Amino acid sequence: MVFLAKATKTIPLGTAYPVWTGIGAVGTVLIGILVFKEPASFWRLFFIFTLIASVVGLKMV
Repeated sequence: MVFLAKATKTIPLGTAYPVWTGIGAVGTVLIGILVFKEPASFWRLFFIFTLIASVVGLKMV
């Protein structure tokens, strides 16, 4: 939460919060796939990459 508070000092909250939650979501899925051997299906990876692209898009505008 400290890093989120610091981020909102330089970028808008509407960008900082999706980036924060996106990092958490992607990290959780990757840990599940790598550590807990959850399936890495095409659709799961597709939507993770879509989420990353959306967060990057928010950061660019």
